[in-house]
Amino acid sequence: MRHHRVGAMAVAAAALTGAAPANPLPLQSIGSTTLYNRMQVDGVGIFYREAGPRNAPTIVLLHGFPSSSREFNTLIPLLAPRYHVIAPDYPGFGLSDAPAPSAYTYTFDHLARTMDDFLTQMKINKYTLYLHDYGAPVGFRMMMAYPERLHALIIQNGNAYKEGLGPKWARIAEYWADPKAHPEVLNAFLSFKATEERHTAGTTHPDRYDPDSWIDEFAHLSKPGQREIQAALLYDYRTNIAAYPKWQAWLRAHQPPTLVVWGANDPSFIAAGATAFRKDLPDAEIHLLDAGHFALDEQTDEIARLMLDFMAKHPG
Repeated sequence: MRHHRVGAMAVAAAALTGAAPANPLPLQSIGSTTLYNRMQVDGVGIFYREAGPRNAPTIVLLHGFPSSSREFNTLIPLLAPRYHVIAPDYPGFGLSDAPAPSAYTYTFDHLARTMDDFLTQMKINKYTLYLHDYGAPVGFRMMMAYPERLHALIIQNGNAYKEGLGPKWARIAEYWADPKAHPEVLNAFLSFKATEERHTAGTTHPDRYDPDSWIDEFAHLSKPGQREIQAALLYDYRTNIAAYPKWQAWLRAHQPPTLVVWGANDPSFIAAGATAFRKDLPDAEIHLLDAGHFALDEQTDEIARLMLDFMAKHPG
């Protein structure tokens, strides 16, 4: 890092003396500081991370369950020197407000509308979407509501095909059929064991995972009111499966530039869910990585490299 500081000092000294620096730093090498802010959106306080120049192309990072925009902490600094990066927390997640289900209807339709309204208030009307896990049903609804806003699509273990559903979804389908008869499904879904295994299951690099991730996520899930919020969203997830044919038809019709970076060892959204995108997006760039559901935890550099190469091919 020392050579960056020396270079910056040379640029500053040249500005004071009026001389041109011998080796001026290119803009992308200077870096960018992440900002942490909140905004009221439809009566709900939305927390978000933001970095990078606001006049650069925007990448919107949509997080998974039960995480938050915090899952992108390592990725944001790698993208921000070249792109405007914004990562919001959904209502009920992270540091956003978590109103009771009686005050905010927890469905994926509603989360998507809130995210749309958030970006409208931010005056962001063109963006690339990064979809992970719950980010996929939120993002697909956003694309279908405002197709003109989407520049490109990056999908990381965000499912849109039935063949991508792992074995555990058979039990969740029992919960959808009769939630009151299957409280054990919700108990398992919200357990500490499941919270940890969403990160570590399928990994060949356990030392790349920060235990604080699942410890903090479980602490969040244990807060008063969270069981009701997450039960509502788990039950509503059945609407995403039903919507898969519509999402696939949208992809076939619009053919957005698409990068798929998928943790191939994910037991929840299995590798077949990644390759299935080829059916509707024959030009999609698909990479199966040696990683699990939270592939970004252990393949940060590789995913960032693939994203930067992809974005360079599709400048906005």
